[in-house]
Amino acid sequence: MSVVEIEEHATSGFIIRNRSKTDFINTETVPGIIAEHARKRSEKIAIIDLNSGLNIAYGALWSRICKLSGGLLQFKLNVDTPIAILSENSIDHAVVTFAGMVLGIPVVPISVAYSQFSDLARIRSLFRQLTPGLVFAQDAQVFVRSLAVASGMGIPTVTSCGNGADHLLADLETVSGDVPDLATINSDTIAKILFTSGSTGAPKGVIITQRMICSNQVAIAAEWPFIEDEAPTILDWLPWSHVYGGNLVIMCAIRNGGTLIIDDGRPIPGLFQKTIENLTKFRPTIHFGVPRGFNLLVPALEEDDSFARAYFSKLRRMFTAGAALPAITWNRYHSLVSRYANEDFASHVAWGSTETSPLVTISPPNNTRSDNLGVPVQGCEIKMVPDDDKMELRLRGPMVTPGYWRNEKVTAEAFDEDGFYRIGDAGRLLDDDPAQGILFDGRIAENFKLTTGTWVRVNTLRLATIDALYPAILDAVICGHNRDNIGALLFMNINACRQIAEESDAEMTELMSNPKLRRHLAEGLAKIGKCKGSSGKVERALILVDVPSQEDGEITDKGYLNQRAVLHKRAEDVIRLFEDESHRSVVLATYSIN
Repeated sequence: MSVVEIEEHATSGFIIRNRSKTDFINTETVPGIIAEHARKRSEKIAIIDLNSGLNIAYGALWSRICKLSGGLLQFKLNVDTPIAILSENSIDHAVVTFAGMVLGIPVVPISVAYSQFSDLARIRSLFRQLTPGLVFAQDAQVFVRSLAVASGMGIPTVTSCGNGADHLLADLETVSGDVPDLATINSDTIAKILFTSGSTGAPKGVIITQRMICSNQVAIAAEWPFIEDEAPTILDWLPWSHVYGGNLVIMCAIRNGGTLIIDDGRPIPGLFQKTIENLTKFRPTIHFGVPRGFNLLVPALEEDDSFARAYFSKLRRMFTAGAALPAITWNRYHSLVSRYANEDFASHVAWGSTETSPLVTISPPNNTRSDNLGVPVQGCEIKMVPDDDKMELRLRGPMVTPGYWRNEKVTAEAFDEDGFYRIGDAGRLLDDDPAQGILFDGRIAENFKLTTGTWVRVNTLRLATIDALYPAILDAVICGHNRDNIGALLFMNINACRQIAEESDAEMTELMSNPKLRRHLAEGLAKIGKCKGSSGKVERALILVDVPSQEDGEITDKGYLNQRAVLHKRAEDVIRLFEDESHRSVVLATYSIN
């Protein structure tokens, strides 16, 4: 369990640190962990891939890793020629990842969405930046255009199936499976390069070391001691091109000798029912998730007693991160916990970023708030520095990246004079006792001022808007920079809107004029910051009829909004919101109907 202390900083602010022992940071590597499990629990299933129907045990996994690492030697790869991976989560994806790590070659899982964009400019840009020595794609037909880009740049390609690549994975695994010399891999070895989502600017290549990955897992085990004795079962869809799914989730299963089940569902219409079926069948012991998933899960649990009983039957921990979970979802989930969960169940909010591999804080077991980021995990220090009316959060510890791939300038700008990473988030102590946790206080870069000079706390208002307009909206983007008041762009939940409007087949273009729906939105807006000044109220909103665009960067693979990208793409909607109150898409925070 976390034991924290606080001390004044020499020049400004204060530092909160975890006082637990940190002698773990140089003792583990990912290849070493897998090799040990292959020796001790060879027949234990490591990964089940529901997309392909295949599974693999630790012994077979290690055998394939060893064979492939031998086959990869022909490409003369080194730290400057990493392996780029274009595939969805799969067993082959895992084998390629771990084989690269065995050789000390960085692997670079790239968002699958980039290969699906009509314009492959981002793929070309990433290849130029990375100079990969090899590109792997699970299916040559699915990634045919991206493989063609690689071939055109002279980069060798390999696939699991289909024509169109230089090599087949199976052919590379025919080489002798001699056990590699793991002594050449240490905590400082680069394991991955992960690209940021671009929510705060252009995607940057983050260097991920073995120390970063493994220190996160030791920190989790310190918080959840049972996990080293009870091998976890984890069902998950989070893409491995992101740090949450690709580092934290998969390694929580692998490090502790458990089983990762690759979900063939995900929290989007048409696929979430598969997730419900899989949760019912496999009954995980740990549930890692993001707000979009929990927003869909909670109603499903409330509506189906048998599903709720199955879901909670073996569940020991719920863990949410990636973005702030709306309070209404958090409270409804915990109402279900009180009815269905086991006595030893606990739920946690966590916080971090790609640059921290990702975990730096976790909420204490007695936490009751969805915005409580928690306290530093083992080895982590958090500096809180005054920034206008906020406290900026800065981070230092074994989980923090040494820098950005081939970008010394950005690396230097990312750290302060004491070596703390500037994550760009703000926070405030929940209580004078730092062990109670840090409340998330928004992103420094997202906040803006009204014409009155008053600062607007974007994240606070976003969550308040989601709660007030529930269940009609899925998410909201707060706007009003240099305006007299605050507005919001609303991404709608069309099924809930149809129920509120009592129009079962209507499209959003029709629903936006429905008096019942408009009354629901208008009254909800009027409740936000009812007794506060202009910076605490959302006085108007604009109904959007479409969904966030992944190609335009409005939404990430994990399902959270890039506020900056939405405002950029929808600049005309923002103008309409503030300058055309009579437009049928605009709703004002009043009890009358436009």
